[in-house]
Amino acid sequence: MFIIYDFVLFLFVILYLPVFLIKGKMHKGFSLRLGMLPKTLVLRRPVWIHAVSVGETIAVRGLWRRLKQEYPLKEFLISTITPTGNKIARRMAGDSDYIIYLPLDFGFVVKKVIDKINPSIFIITETEIWPNLIAYLHRKKIPIVVVNGRISDASYSGYLCMRFLIKPILNKVSIFCMRSKRDADRLLSLGVSKDKIQVTGNMKFDIRDEDEKAMDYRALLNLRADEKIFLAGSTHTGEEEIILRAYKSLLLLKPGLRLVIAPRHVERAGKIEGLIIKQGFNPTCISQLMNHEHRAPYAEAVFILDTVGNLASFYSIADVVFVGGSLINKGGHNILEPAARGKSVLFGPYMSNFQDIADLFLENKVGIMVRDEEGLKIGAKELLDNPKETAALGEKARELISANQGATRLNAEQITKLI
Repeated sequence: MFIIYDFVLFLFVILYLPVFLIKGKMHKGFSLRLGMLPKTLVLRRPVWIHAVSVGETIAVRGLWRRLKQEYPLKEFLISTITPTGNKIARRMAGDSDYIIYLPLDFGFVVKKVIDKINPSIFIITETEIWPNLIAYLHRKKIPIVVVNGRISDASYSGYLCMRFLIKPILNKVSIFCMRSKRDADRLLSLGVSKDKIQVTGNMKFDIRDEDEKAMDYRALLNLRADEKIFLAGSTHTGEEEIILRAYKSLLLLKPGLRLVIAPRHVERAGKIEGLIIKQGFNPTCISQLMNHEHRAPYAEAVFILDTVGNLASFYSIADVVFVGGSLINKGGHNILEPAARGKSVLFGPYMSNFQDIADLFLENKVGIMVRDEEGLKIGAKELLDNPKETAALGEKARELISANQGATRLNAEQITKLI
């Protein structure tokens, strides 16, 4: 089976190579994905934590800290797949920690990497299934733990179709720490042994506010005291046009409103500049302000947050927050980050990646779903028109988050049984 899997994966990589080149995914760290680790890298049975991208890396930060306190003499290695996730991991890493890219799941590549790293445990965030990686870790008797585990609707449908193939791979995992009973039930239906499954909750609720310099950002943007910030976070292609048109309409009613667009992929900043100019505004990249390349203008400026790791700070100073990937079908992004900072949050109808959280917010009336450009404009206006009610909604959202915390501690307890 693994020979066939390697062959199919090889064909996929070859066919997808032009897309990698066009999208700029052949980054400097790509050689690490081929197993080319530094020859000088010498590890002593580290704890290996894998987080795909930015959201997973931020979510696993609390677990990493807790385990480092529990095992102060242990080395830690963190792997990601995306460059942005890698940058976040490097920011949070300690002097004795190592950051790499996860190797491509070819049998000979993962064998070489695992033999080199020889981890004491492998921790995966959010149920990524890499057959060769999991099989070789299991063969080496290295415990495998899934934390913050979830199975989306799309993944579940696919897994059911190949249940007979995926069941033996899943049962090589030592323990699954799942977000919810629904996710746990889906694992059971795929043939995972009941004694391997625990429902520990969602670590993304265990978010911590670490934005010591949040108030400096208003000065960076050269804002007057009476000006408000409309922040659109983690936006995707097709959303910025909608946001800009809604903002243009809002500006007629709220002339003191300033827009900050934080694209999910910062490399799209150049394209967003063109969209801003097309709408008659002056695009200003925040990276240039941070580097003191020029001072933020007052006139008709729309700001682009084209830096990695600063979005949470900007959420802290925003008056209205919209979380993207949700007005178009990208599955949405993390609405807990702004809510943890006392913000009431607007989001679109496409929230499949965070459906349980979106449902919880709507059920408790602390989040607002908007379906289109008009809905975004109306929702933002209502929040701006009613600052006291908006602040109360934000505080209620913060309380809801507090009530659902504790997953990090429960996951750490399961992990310590295996280290």
